Amino acid sequence: MAFRNRTWAALFFAALFFTGATSAQVRPDFNRKQTYDVQHYLIRTSFDRAKFEVIGDTTITLKPLAANLTTVEFDQVGLNFKTVVHDPAGTPLKFRTTPGKVAITLDKAYGPNDTVGVRLTYTATKPTKGIYFVEPLIENGIEKRSAQIWSQGEADENRHWFPSFDFPSDKATSEQFITAEKENTVVANGELLEQKENADGTITWHFRMPVPHSSYLISLVVGKYAKVSEKYKDVSLGYFVYPGTEQIVPKAYGKTKEMVRIYEELTGVAFPYNKYDQTIVSSFVFGGMENITTTTMADTEIFGANVEFMRGNVEDLVSHELAHSWFGDLVTCRNWAELWLNEGFATFMEAAYREKMYGRKDYLRMVASDAEEFMIEDAVLPKNHALFNLDAANVPALFDHSGVTYSKGGAVIHTLREQVGDANFWKAINIYLNRHKFANVESTDLRKVMEETSGQDLGWFFDQWVYGVGYPKMTATPVWNPAKKVLTVTVTQIQKPARLVASAFRLPMDISIDYGAASSTADVDTLRNVEVNKRTQVFTFQLPRKPKAIHFDPSLKIPLKSVKIMPIV
Repeated sequence: MAFRNRTWAALFFAALFFTGATSAQVRPDFNRKQTYDVQHYLIRTSFDRAKFEVIGDTTITLKPLAANLTTVEFDQVGLNFKTVVHDPAGTPLKFRTTPGKVAITLDKAYGPNDTVGVRLTYTATKPTKGIYFVEPLIENGIEKRSAQIWSQGEADENRHWFPSFDFPSDKATSEQFITAEKENTVVANGELLEQKENADGTITWHFRMPVPHSSYLISLVVGKYAKVSEKYKDVSLGYFVYPGTEQIVPKAYGKTKEMVRIYEELTGVAFPYNKYDQTIVSSFVFGGMENITTTTMADTEIFGANVEFMRGNVEDLVSHELAHSWFGDLVTCRNWAELWLNEGFATFMEAAYREKMYGRKDYLRMVASDAEEFMIEDAVLPKNHALFNLDAANVPALFDHSGVTYSKGGAVIHTLREQVGDANFWKAINIYLNRHKFANVESTDLRKVMEETSGQDLGWFFDQWVYGVGYPKMTATPVWNPAKKVLTVTVTQIQKPARLVASAFRLPMDISIDYGAASSTADVDTLRNVEVNKRTQVFTFQLPRKPKAIHFDPSLKIPLKSVKIMPIV
């Protein structure tokens, strides 16, 4: 999901940590217990626009995880259930609803070797989340944009329009039958198998998504659209825009094929699906959402491509959502405390795409921008969480601190790349994606592959940057001794130690010695490698003459830091 436009964003476990903590530290378990594993969702949906009502019919096929499963619970909010039956037998099953759940008593006890089907029919009238009815835009009697119906599942909104195990750790295949008025186009996950005309003048669209995915990625869009199509290898690319606005496609989406190629090249993993649709909708509260094979995007963001200076922001949005096809859809965070593994990687991949497309300088510009966005937010919201979000149980607030999950996440992944080396980093990414494809991950899985390829123990890195809060703030006082020709630099970390905030960060970096206009080859700028790892630290350098200035981390290996350097005396 793209939470914000990059241009505007900046405007707006225990206490043991790096000084003594290790990766063995016990952290809260945010994983959700399961008694069953969903195999498949078959969702039949139609609508009563006048009532703002969803008419649903969902069959959930599951396998018990242990013996003697006699009851199952599904997540639901505001669904008015009409019938609940065993599928395919049609035998009625007893059920009761509680806040946020529907509990069903099965017809007998089942075990891991059984496959159980439960079919539920229901309505959702004026749902407050999950699925949205948008009125048409009429100007001077002319319809500029049709009425729309669209869904938004992340983090746990899909339960407002179909029952499910609404948590990222459970992956299943899905199938949708969506009925809408004849003049509408329907966009949904996976392959369109059939369009069937009904006697009442509606059309039922049949989609199937044959690879396992988390339920929050299931989506639909209904409205009047023009489709612009192209292909990348065997992947069908579809761009769904409002009739008469097709000119926006090359401006907003024109580099999609290049993005797919670059992401395949970087990760070594082919685009995982046989189609990728991008659809604009009205009144979308996010920039975009990576619904599997069919990203939904805010029309206001995409139409920004009509303005030349905004085109780069739209390009970043498109690349961010596409990156989720690998990071978020193919490999998904196991729980919401690990959301940074989805969003931090998508943010980093925006920069990685730009590095391939426009060069290293543009990559570093974007990494620095991400770091700055986080540090600005951290100054305004000093109670920011870590990348591993200890507040993840508060699901409605998951996206409140986007500067952490997105911007800090992207900058930390860049620092990880610098720490392990470029070849080791991308080799690890390939292993990570292949090892966990169509499955779920935690930060420990990322650490493991990075350690495998680099041979480094990265416990300190993850404790500091993933499980810790904040960033290092330093002052540097350089003093020149002309008699000894020695430069002494005293570095003090001044961030305020607190719960999860390190008293001293470990910062391996370079210091650049700047002589200004060099008078001889011996006087050219030099790099000295240091590791800052104490609250106060003194470094000495034997130099040929007094330098004009010093610079910390000139290659931006660690963008998440502030350094105030005093004049050399």
